[in-house]
Amino acid sequence: MTPGQVESTRDRLERTPDPRAARPELLDVLVAERSLSARDLALLVAGEFDLPVIEPGSRPAPRTALELVPGEFARRHRLLPWEHDERRLRVAMANPLDAEGIDSLAQLTGLDVEAAVAPWDELGRAIETAYGADRPAPAAGASPFGAGAREEGEAGAVETEDRNESDAPIIALVHELILEAVRRHASDIHFEPLEKRFRVRCRVDGMLVEVGEPPKRLQAAIVSRLKIMSDISIAEKRLPQDGRIQLQVAGRQLDLRVSSLPTAHGESVVMRILDKRALHPQLSDLGLTGEDRLLLERLIKLPEGMLLVTGPTGSGKTTTLYSCLHHLNRSDRKIITVEDPVEYQLSGINQVQVRQEIGMTFAAALRAMLRQSPNIVMIGEIRDRETAEIAIHASLTGHLVLSTLHTNDAAGAVIRLTDLGVKPFLVAAALRAVLAQRLVRRICPDCRRPHRPGRSELERLGVTPADGAAFMQGCGCSACEGTGYRGRIGIFELLPVDDAIAARIHAPAGPAQLRAMARAAGWRSLREDGLAKARAGLTTIGEVVTNTVDDAC
Repeated sequence: MTPGQVESTRDRLERTPDPRAARPELLDVLVAERSLSARDLALLVAGEFDLPVIEPGSRPAPRTALELVPGEFARRHRLLPWEHDERRLRVAMANPLDAEGIDSLAQLTGLDVEAAVAPWDELGRAIETAYGADRPAPAAGASPFGAGAREEGEAGAVETEDRNESDAPIIALVHELILEAVRRHASDIHFEPLEKRFRVRCRVDGMLVEVGEPPKRLQAAIVSRLKIMSDISIAEKRLPQDGRIQLQVAGRQLDLRVSSLPTAHGESVVMRILDKRALHPQLSDLGLTGEDRLLLERLIKLPEGMLLVTGPTGSGKTTTLYSCLHHLNRSDRKIITVEDPVEYQLSGINQVQVRQEIGMTFAAALRAMLRQSPNIVMIGEIRDRETAEIAIHASLTGHLVLSTLHTNDAAGAVIRLTDLGVKPFLVAAALRAVLAQRLVRRICPDCRRPHRPGRSELERLGVTPADGAAFMQGCGCSACEGTGYRGRIGIFELLPVDDAIAARIHAPAGPAQLRAMARAAGWRSLREDGLAKARAGLTTIGEVVTNTVDDAC
């Protein structure tokens, strides 16, 4: 290596304003251009920063050191754990200026990290040798927190895209918690840091259930592991972050949407579980009564207009819209959606992902979509005036527009649109129907028994036992884990906008007036639909009362 080459390389390193910018890409270029060998570069960097040099091929890395660092992390930051004791961990690195990698590793392991320099090419081979063996599957058996035995065929069934990582205890623990949540058919997993404990809960059929409480001392390691799996920065602890994990569990492809949020006692992480098997929901599976389902099918076959689905977060609005799209999806129709995020890939449908950071908002995407000449447009959510106005105008110019809105009931959607700044006459002209919905727990079919509600309970709800009523209640069994419920079913109120209601919207009218007019035309409220399902033995009166409000007009 000539003095000129040494001076040139030193200049390039010194001109780097942020040490983290001296990434392995620069080292690759220097080696590829034959400006210097990988060994010469390692010696130069070691001498410049007074760091020791390690020969990765001189001996195998200790297993105890490898278990401290996941293989995916080692590959990403091009480092190899070399030796450690109770307080420190020495790692061989091609780029010891990777401050983010060093800081992240210190947070991950809880040890002081000391960097040594190794030749780039030798280090790469040593990392693959150290982490090259397939990761052993988690040991079969119950959850480490006594949550119960697994279903048949699930043992050791969690696999990440990187199957060559070390089977460290934290990795096995995280995988076991995910497996337990999937076994329980949970919709999401909550990792919650509290003052003196670290709680893990799953949302099963809409209810949060505690499934474990790992030691508080493992909190940082578990959160770091989750952030590594979801490809978000483990060094950033001050800002919320979002990521994604893809897993194979018992032959099922799962998508996990990960959200981290800084709290007073550490970072809270929530993982939403999306099952790829639910790609094609049918309208008949939602729980709509026969009359409402036929009306909805007729409405979504209209050539133009707007159909809104309303309800709080987690009430199944997106599933309903996907069911409508699946029903409408034919080769002679062009369907485009704009979503945040795109939860499921739908075959034959063009789906657009919102990306706020680059200006791809709902409104911007919708404007561009309309130039693609679609027949049907689905908007994940109407959040602002601009999106609402574009959607309204699209529905008035020959497009069928499906979207969601956060309101408590169907009539409230009209008020919400006008609050966003849309003129009432435009709402009256564009809106074809509003479907409000909630999800209630379904009585477990394995342990349900006839139930006779008390007279006072029925009178309070204005319900009179009639012929054909079949009230049921779950007694609790192993299939429902003693809850008496298994799965959920939707309850709905469908408000079609006919000429009379359109005139009232144009007037304008309040929600109470709209409900009164709709009731005169045979409209049924959320509570009434829920009570009908309770009378049919599908859910309980308690579930209906918990999830709806008294709807007297």
